[in-house]
Amino acid sequence: MPNPTSTTDPASQEPAGTELEELQAVFRNAMAGVATPVSVVTALKDGKAHGTTVSAFASLSMNPPMVMVALDRSSDLLSILRETGAYGVNLLGHEHSQWASAFAKKGSDKFNGIPWAVDTGLPRLPGAAWVACSVESLVDGGDHVIALGSVLKVDLGDDKPLTYCQRTFGTHAPNPG
Repeated sequence: MPNPTSTTDPASQEPAGTELEELQAVFRNAMAGVATPVSVVTALKDGKAHGTTVSAFASLSMNPPMVMVALDRSSDLLSILRETGAYGVNLLGHEHSQWASAFAKKGSDKFNGIPWAVDTGLPRLPGAAWVACSVESLVDGGDHVIALGSVLKVDLGDDKPLTYCQRTFGTHAPNPG
């Protein structure tokens, strides 16, 4: 535990150069071992659907109901959220790994060949669990921005969730016994 009376500058303890690259590589590998839900965050602007795959999604609060998603600072979707003030979270089912891959790519044609409908003013993918949100605030988080969302609507999905762990898609299975 750090000494609260210490005068050591925390910035002087941060790794630099090669040390930072090594820390980032080990950190990336450690985080690959953490199973995360796979979601497609969507928004609608000028009648056009936009979306991106995220694995950094979590519930935040029950009272009031809130969630959070992290979007890359350079994400086109982030700029749309800033303008529209709303986003949808499509929590993908285990059969939706192709959708996860399609929305993870760069480009504006991610919805080509993927069915969707407008729900609560936002693009919703069929069969996925659904959380519609208004943007409560945007918080800086390193190379990402965390979108805190007030929940407007929730619908359950049809199937087991799609997860991402050890750089592969899978799903949750209960432990026997």
